[in-house]
Amino acid sequence: MLLSRLLDRLICFGELTVIDARGTPHRFAGRPITDLPPAHTPPPVTIRLHDPALHWRLMTDTHLAAGEAYTDGTLTIEQGTLYDFVALAVYNIARSPGHWSLRAQRRLSRALRWIHQHNPLSRAQANVAHHYDLSGALYDLFLDSDRQYSCAYYSTGRETLEQAQEAKKRHIAAKLLLEPHHRVLDIGSGWGGMALYLARTFGCRVEGVTLSREQLAVARQRAREAEMSGQVEFFLRDYRYHRSRYDRIVSIGMFEHVGVGHYDEYFSTVANLLAEDGVFLLHTIGRTTPPAGTNAWLRKYIFPGGYTPALSELMAAVERSGLMVNDIEVLRHHYADTLRAWRDRFMARRDAAARLYDERFCRMWEFYLAGCEAVFRFDDQVVFQIQITRRNDVVPLTRDYITTFEKRHLLTTVPPRTPTKAAAE
Repeated sequence: MLLSRLLDRLICFGELTVIDARGTPHRFAGRPITDLPPAHTPPPVTIRLHDPALHWRLMTDTHLAAGEAYTDGTLTIEQGTLYDFVALAVYNIARSPGHWSLRAQRRLSRALRWIHQHNPLSRAQANVAHHYDLSGALYDLFLDSDRQYSCAYYSTGRETLEQAQEAKKRHIAAKLLLEPHHRVLDIGSGWGGMALYLARTFGCRVEGVTLSREQLAVARQRAREAEMSGQVEFFLRDYRYHRSRYDRIVSIGMFEHVGVGHYDEYFSTVANLLAEDGVFLLHTIGRTTPPAGTNAWLRKYIFPGGYTPALSELMAAVERSGLMVNDIEVLRHHYADTLRAWRDRFMARRDAAARLYDERFCRMWEFYLAGCEAVFRFDDQVVFQIQITRRNDVVPLTRDYITTFEKRHLLTTVPPRTPTKAAAE
């Protein structure tokens, strides 16, 4: 089996057995994994390939073929779990010397990233709709009650998902140095949770812009139900076509959809929207390695047009815009823990997801959540929180103010959420 040559080079740690389409097992065993706690150490895994074409496809288009095969049911797990399999693969890819086919795939992906991420308005709207206009009942199955669909903040690691998501919102609010008189813009406002939190907790006036019609409808409904429609407004609008001036700007989990070729446009737009003494907080997934491409399966099935930037290419665009960076915080395993909580909740309600869509969709969503958790835990994916201003005298000179702010605004005790009626049906 030609695939064996790839796996011989790849599996340097742990143990993987592949039963090929002819029923022949192939065992690949590397050194024991000794640098991880037991809870995160992948056990021995056995997978079965049901289609002879996979022998070649997994060799030449590894990431896309593996995700499609599991989604289609032509790759099944015989020993261990799906997460065990992807964790073992990601752990080894990040640490092994690699194979020429993997290196070639990475080079091609990086060379084509400008085409993959070309993001004019029409494509931006289609990309957003592909993921964020899915049934709200699906997201109710695994998100917290505020529908925060981004990295939570685990200060101790013992928080519930609800507490960690509230801590994320508070942490961002602290870096914004909010005052009741501030006018705030939320770029990529999602289901409205952050905008409503800032308005309700700090008395600000908040506007949110989104390209998702489904999210817009939910956000506006939530504002009406909270009797905050006069204080919080949401618009179906591309950020590039928004015109006004704001004391504070926040963007959470949206920058990943901007596209490398549009970074200058993004930050120049922020510069035009931000008041002279304003503060902008960018919360985005990023990578700790030099610029690269997006995983082919994730780009095709989950986040078309998506890309996680290297800090080097993000910072270069900030510098060209005339803005300045005051503070950068790198959240490392916080997103892995968030994804673990989402995956646990999704799997506990998997039958409801199958009723909403079908079995194939459930396998696709499992692969998405498991794969993303693995790359945040074992590979190069992190979250950047970047505080940006127009001047260097706007924020305090030390970071003590963040801790002081968080001690003054204690977290609300939130019990674990039960699924809504719509999600359970």
